[in-house]
Amino acid sequence: MRTTVGIVGGGPAGLLLGRLLDNAGIDNVVLERRDRAYVEQRQRAGILEQSTADTLRAAGAGERMDREGLVHHGIELRFARGSHRIDFPALTGGRGVLVYAQTEVVKDLIALRLAEGGPLLFDAQVDAVDGVAGESPVIRYRHQGAERTLHCSYVVGCDGFHGVARQAVPAEVSTHYERAYPYSWLGILADAPPVYEELVYAHSERGFALASVRSPTVSRLYLQVPNGTDPADWSDERIWDELDARFALEADPGWRLARGPVRSKAVLPMRSHVTEPMRYGRLFLAGDAAHIVPPTGAKGLNLAAADVTVLARALIEQQETGSSGLLDAYSDTCLRRVWRAEHFSYLMTTTLHTDPAHSPFDTRLQLAQLARFTSSPHAAAELADNYTGLPLPR
Repeated sequence: MRTTVGIVGGGPAGLLLGRLLDNAGIDNVVLERRDRAYVEQRQRAGILEQSTADTLRAAGAGERMDREGLVHHGIELRFARGSHRIDFPALTGGRGVLVYAQTEVVKDLIALRLAEGGPLLFDAQVDAVDGVAGESPVIRYRHQGAERTLHCSYVVGCDGFHGVARQAVPAEVSTHYERAYPYSWLGILADAPPVYEELVYAHSERGFALASVRSPTVSRLYLQVPNGTDPADWSDERIWDELDARFALEADPGWRLARGPVRSKAVLPMRSHVTEPMRYGRLFLAGDAAHIVPPTGAKGLNLAAADVTVLARALIEQQETGSSGLLDAYSDTCLRRVWRAEHFSYLMTTTLHTDPAHSPFDTRLQLAQLARFTSSPHAAAELADNYTGLPLPR
C-alpha cells in the first residue's frame, strides 16, 4: 500500500491530523495497534483549550462537542482552607475552556474517519519505521495475520512515548529532557453529580486534590498519593473521606462532595519529558511521542492537537506550493509552545502538591505563590492565559 502521509497511532493526535489532511485532499493512512473498542474507552484528559475546540469545529468535528461539552469560564483555587476564583474571560479577553472528554473526541473523529476519510486500520501492529532519513519511508506492520508494508512520503509518529516511531530516531541526534515527580495521582470516575460549577484545585497539608467533571451526573476526581500506590488499598469510602478533607473550607465547614459509585480507579505517575528535535528526516513526532507533561495544567491533549495543527498546515503548504519552509520549521515552532506548556505545568504541579521532602519554608513559598495568583491581576492573567491556551503559531 502507498500513501502520502503514514500516521502511526490512532489516538486524538493521529485522528485529528488525518481529518485535517482529508479535508485538504492529502491522502493518508492511520494505523492503530489497539482495537476500536479499546481506543474509544480509554480514559484520558477532558479539558479543551479554546484553540483546540476551534480546530475541531473548523475540521467539522465539533457538532457533538458543542452540544454536549461544558463551557467553563474559570477555575477555583482552594488553599489555606479558603476559596478563590480565577475568572478566565475577564483576564483573557473572553477565552474559556471546554470540558469534553478525550474519549468523546476520539469517538467523533473515528466516526468521521470511517464515514468520510481515508483508511483507518485497527489491530495494526507497527513493527518498524524504516527509511525516514531518505526519500521513501516505509512502515512495516502486521494486520489481519499478515505482514504488510506502507510506503509513504512522510511518516508521523502519534503513537506515544513507548511507540515505535520515536525509536526510529537515532539516539545520537536526539536530546531528552526529563523530570520525575515524587508523587502520583489516584484518579476516579464516579457516578456522582458535581456539586461545583468549575474545576477545583486544592492545596492542603494532606496533599493535592482536583475535582473535575465528565457530565452533569459523572465526576472525575483526583488525589495526590505516594508513588507506587496500589488503587486496591483505597476503598471508595476512604477516597471520598480524603477528598472531603482536602477540599475543606473554613468559611463553609459543611461543604461536601456528592458521593456515588466509583466506576473506575487508577494511579497515574507524574513526569515531564521533552525530546528534541521533533523531526528526523521525513519522520515527524507529535503528542506524547515528543513530549509529556504532568496533568495538573491540562496540557497533554492540547499540545498534541497543536502539534498536528501546525504539521497539517506545513504539509498542506508543501503540497500546494512545493515549499518546505513550514515543514523545516515544524520542530522549532512546536517546541516554543511545548516549553511554555512544560513550564506552566511544572509551576502548577510544584505549587499545588506536597513534596515529601518539603520543609515548612517550602510550604510557605507555595502559599505565597497561590496568594499571588489570587491577588495580583498580572499573575492571575498569566495563569488564565496559559490555562485557556496560548494562540497557535501562524
